[in-house]
Amino acid sequence: MRCRHFTPCQAAETRLAHPPPARPSVKDARVFIRPHLRNLAPYKPIVPLDVISARLGFAEKDIVKLDANENPYGPPPEVTAALASLEYPNIYPDPESRALCEGLSRWHGIPVEHLMVGAGADELLDFIMRCVLEPGEYIVDCPPTFTMYAYDAAVNAARVCTVPRLDGFRLDIKGIKKAVEEVRPKILFLTSPNNPDGSIVSDEDILELLELPVLVVFDEAYIEFSDEPSKMGWVQQYENLIVLRTFSKCAALAGMRLGYGAFPLSLIEVLWRAKQPYNVTVATQVAGLAAMRNIPYIERVRDLLVVERERLSAALLEQVPYLRPFPSHANFLLCRVTDGRDAAALRERLAREYGVMIRHYSTPDLQDCVRISVGKPEHTDKLIAALVALQ
Repeated sequence: MRCRHFTPCQAAETRLAHPPPARPSVKDARVFIRPHLRNLAPYKPIVPLDVISARLGFAEKDIVKLDANENPYGPPPEVTAALASLEYPNIYPDPESRALCEGLSRWHGIPVEHLMVGAGADELLDFIMRCVLEPGEYIVDCPPTFTMYAYDAAVNAARVCTVPRLDGFRLDIKGIKKAVEEVRPKILFLTSPNNPDGSIVSDEDILELLELPVLVVFDEAYIEFSDEPSKMGWVQQYENLIVLRTFSKCAALAGMRLGYGAFPLSLIEVLWRAKQPYNVTVATQVAGLAAMRNIPYIERVRDLLVVERERLSAALLEQVPYLRPFPSHANFLLCRVTDGRDAAALRERLAREYGVMIRHYSTPDLQDCVRISVGKPEHTDKLIAALVALQ
């Protein structure tokens, strides 16, 4: 028997040229997917800038992007310099992000043992649910709020007990207590300032809720834009409290995906065992460390955005009678669209005719609202001019 000899390339070409006969025993690969995921409604993220440019025909530099609560000033200049001189991208990152956690400990005055870093606060949200929830167990969600809580619950086969907010976006404390008593949820998700309206959870409310037998995950993604102190230090006292923060807003690192959380020691010790070891990249860790070398820049930009938030709110009240902005402690304003105007149509016209992007919600409780991120003064000017022209 004589054997043919192939070079590696020839062998690969031969294998590709003669695939095995089809095996019809599996007719739909979805049978391998967990049943609860097969009809999962996808999360609807913001459309990227280059895609917006192609769709609308505006140059990227001419688009006013006020739809994702991004920081228009960009990160501290130290970040760009550090990334330009990045060393050792061929080496796996520190799995514990030690330098980052030590920097965060110094910045916030929290013992480093309480801190964990993730690839954005969104990763930590999903990670907490994976570690805490059994399939079929409940979370409590208080809409309108950040929709990622309900989405991640669905991904993790959990159930959602919805306790809608009261007038003025206040928490329904009685309703939450009733939900905890009736469905015995594992997690209660709270956001302060709340997205999408910018309201604050008072100390009295959170202290009352911490008395309940439920894990309270307190999302402070926008806390820098308020006058409220962070609750990160409270995790040293309350065993049922997690506080999440992010570099996306205050440090303008949304594209790097860097979030962090403060946890009770008894909880974080277990979470470390389940965390993916290399979830925060070398570049992201370098960017976070560089940003923390210039806290004055972060604070200065924060002050600029707070001033501009108040200017935007005043301009809307004075010049745009069909938009009613709600008070906000964040870097955005939620506005109710009045005078019988269609909120979705308003968003579309701003985008198509002026290249101004704002956020519209299709949920019943917000379908007549739009959310406007705070930008630079020139962004506010262009937005107001477009809204006035659309009158």
